Amino acid sequence: MKELEERILQDGVVINDDIIKVDSFLNHQIDVNLLNDLGMDVKKYFNNVKVDKVLTIETSGIAVAYAVSQAFDSIPLLFAKKSKSLIVDENVYKTDIKSFTRNKVSTVTVSKNYLRKGEKILLVDDFLAEGNAAMGLIDLCEQAGAEVVGFVTAIEKAFQGGRQRIENKGIKVYSGATIKAFKNNKPIF
Repeated sequence: MKELEERILQDGVVINDDIIKVDSFLNHQIDVNLLNDLGMDVKKYFNNVKVDKVLTIETSGIAVAYAVSQAFDSIPLLFAKKSKSLIVDENVYKTDIKSFTRNKVSTVTVSKNYLRKGEKILLVDDFLAEGNAAMGLIDLCEQAGAEVVGFVTAIEKAFQGGRQRIENKGIKVYSGATIKAFKNNKPIF
């Protein structure tokens, strides 16, 4: 999506050869119009795919997933929880996911009440790097007997191999912007 690439060039901050910071518009402060446009682009990409529900992981994926949910006529949006709560019972699917940027493994959960057998699930996240979050979300869907119909990411770092892991599972991938590399502190699309 050209608009997203332009915004990354304008406001993205390259931290090192693996990480770009886009918190001024994507995952700390949100540019709602940009995400709504992304959601509509995703809807066009998956136009002939039946989607019952959008699934993401807290916290950074929620804004992107919300825009995608709205584009799909406000279908339910579900997010896997990283934090343990006193109101979450043990009737959950669980998986461990390693965060690339935090270099930490988190156990994430989804209530069995909200992820069900036979549902067609569109996975969404803000970034795709190594594909760890995607693989964890796929695992949760497999535990539930739900069908993953696609994976959506706002920004893909193609040089980190996540897309291949997802596509190896037969899942179609959409990226709003695909970064091939960083050169001279700039992303190369």
